[in-house]
Amino acid sequence: MRTLCSSTLIGEFFVIGFAGLVAMKDPDLSQSTVWTVSGIAMFLCLLLCGMVTRPGGIALGWALQIALIASGFIVPTMFFLGAVFAALWWASVHYGRKIDEAKARFAAQSGSSTPDAA
Repeated sequence: MRTLCSSTLIGEFFVIGFAGLVAMKDPDLSQSTVWTVSGIAMFLCLLLCGMVTRPGGIALGWALQIALIASGFIVPTMFFLGAVFAALWWASVHYGRKIDEAKARFAAQSGSSTPDAA
């Protein structure tokens, strides 16, 4: 699960950065506001890469997905991109858990006491 979710978060990191560049063209927003908000969101993406398997990591990831969709009020394209990344996040969590369960079953069958932590 960690690999799939982290890949999704790294993709979001770049999308948020590019959305910040687009938002800078809005004359009603100051550059400092745009980059403060974008920077915090980008940092949260990186932080969540390490927190995915910890308690609350998935919930924080969902909060980030909601914020990404809500950013569509500033950059309208983000409604679509946010929805795409929310679907990717769901798939990463859903299929990542299935992969982790399969790894655990395989490790139990082969006699290994610890599954591969990938």
